[in-house]
Amino acid sequence: MSATSQAPAGERGEAMRREGRRFMDVSLPRSPDAHLLQTEAGGHVFLPDGSRLFDAAAQLFQRFADTLDGDVTPLLDQLGVRGVPAIDDVPLTAPPVHALSLAIAQKCNLGCTYCYAQQGEFGGAAQNMTRQAAEQAVDLLVNGAAPGARLNLAFLGGEPLANRELLQDTTRRARALADARGVTVGFSITTNGTLLTEEDAAFFETFGFAVTVSLDGPREVHDRLRPFKSGKGSFDRIMRNVAPLLARQRRMQVTARVTVTPRNLALRATLDELVSAGFHSVGFSPLLRAPGGDAELAREDLELMLGEMIDCGREFERRTVAGEAYPFANLLNALREIERGTHRPYPCGAGAGYLGVSAEGALSACHRFVGDAAGAMGSLQDGIDDDRRAAWLRERHVHRQQPCQRCWARYLCGGGCHHEVIARGRPACDYIRGWLHYCIGAYLRLSPGSPGASSTGAAAGARVAAARDAAGLG
Repeated sequence: MSATSQAPAGERGEAMRREGRRFMDVSLPRSPDAHLLQTEAGGHVFLPDGSRLFDAAAQLFQRFADTLDGDVTPLLDQLGVRGVPAIDDVPLTAPPVHALSLAIAQKCNLGCTYCYAQQGEFGGAAQNMTRQAAEQAVDLLVNGAAPGARLNLAFLGGEPLANRELLQDTTRRARALADARGVTVGFSITTNGTLLTEEDAAFFETFGFAVTVSLDGPREVHDRLRPFKSGKGSFDRIMRNVAPLLARQRRMQVTARVTVTPRNLALRATLDELVSAGFHSVGFSPLLRAPGGDAELAREDLELMLGEMIDCGREFERRTVAGEAYPFANLLNALREIERGTHRPYPCGAGAGYLGVSAEGALSACHRFVGDAAGAMGSLQDGIDDDRRAAWLRERHVHRQQPCQRCWARYLCGGGCHHEVIARGRPACDYIRGWLHYCIGAYLRLSPGSPGASSTGAAAGARVAAARDAAGLG
């Protein structure tokens, strides 16, 4: 580990890595049809089909444990919990587009070497989106929407505020067209924060933007990873610029997004600092694919990251039980998905209801595929390529992915980020399973009726409570 990296050192670092390995080991797939967990309250069974979660008395839990390495379906049949699969092999029929991301400025003033957008230019010349392309994109989004639909228009780059005037004009036009059509449109922006102004704060508040600011840690760490192209650090300017937004959060929500590399793995320290700064939430995203492989996480890095994520999660649990806010986005989102019983054949809406738009008006499966033929989906001029879209939805279905078919987490994960998987494969499966195993346990611990839980903990816990006696599983 480099002397200038921000990673847990000594005993703490080794303890975090051991914890990460432990969760990776306990979450290894033994059966595609069931997964077992144990908490202070006892044994629990997670059924991937429908993402259902049940308590299990000791004797029944042991029966599952004895059967899990073989065929568990006879036991599921005996309990009456196996029926018509919630997800079959039929690919999704392409839905109406309900979300677009506009690469409104394919240029950037920072020099982040790991950037998937190759410092904002996607491997081409720096350019702004034209007004014509922006208007065509809004027309595609709004004119195809059914009355009452909920839409989202996202602005990305590069650095989208490098094309501020068009961003604002496009927002106003989208809102006016949506109002006239009887649909709702929400707005989001991902920014490096260096160009933010007080006027931007007022604009984003007026239109209720979800603002994501890229920050990779405390000052010293962030400045090494996300410097200006001149080499000068960017942290102080970002924090100064973001202050008016943090102060005005009412309709607007301001989130910090941390890209995790081998050089900034002290996640708990980063989370605490950014939460203290006043961000609405803070989330971490592992770097699994970068141009040239720079700063991609290896197995040992993912072990350490998982241990750090679990440490952040345990602090979330502690504070939640105490009635304190601790906006750790990764765990909050996971608890919400577990409560909903989320089960999906894809990891996201890429290539389905969500498309990316390049500055030149090319359509792609998502913002990460701008300029990448692997995710090409047509153009604003010629329209969506329905054949490409149908082939994408057929080929990217989780039932077509290996080793996903044998994994208990497949319908929570959906097969992993398409861009990362196509470019690098699946180096993070053990990390993802380990994190989901922890999150399910946290959900159970925070559910009403669990030891130590309070009424403020994971309000979504009703699902577990209602399932306690279902099918004889509790």
